[in-house]
Amino acid sequence: MSIHIQPYKTEYREELLSVWEKSVVATHHFLKTEDFLEIKQFLREFDFETITVFCLLEETKVVGFIGIENAKIEMLFLDPAHSRQGWGTRLTAFAIEQFGVNRVDVNEQNTAAKHFYEKQGFEVVERTEKDDLGKDYPLLRMQLKNKNK
Repeated sequence: MSIHIQPYKTEYREELLSVWEKSVVATHHFLKTEDFLEIKQFLREFDFETITVFCLLEETKVVGFIGIENAKIEMLFLDPAHSRQGWGTRLTAFAIEQFGVNRVDVNEQNTAAKHFYEKQGFEVVERTEKDDLGKDYPLLRMQLKNKNK
């Protein structure tokens, strides 16, 4: 079984959306149903080629993905069957090494994601009351710690 990172291709779209949905259902228990459906619709219409997206493939099947824009992780989702196996760490390290990523926003209620990014060397630098869509989901803005400190 071969797992590798590939640049996003439009033919991955449906699998990518499926991974997103499975991942959110498994990890974002705090999301209201109407907000989940609104985000799902937004992603159905989203042009994934407007940001840098890499997919984690098991053979030819998408099992995870990361979206990067302006040195920031905008999205990182894994199929729950592939979580806690080091693949999120691999995608994050890839983004840091290849694209100089140093920022990520995490829903405050998603404590597992916060702990994951802390293990990757990120720290909380700011908290917002609402998410970027103005919804009542506080965000933790995290930044990669300066290794020279």
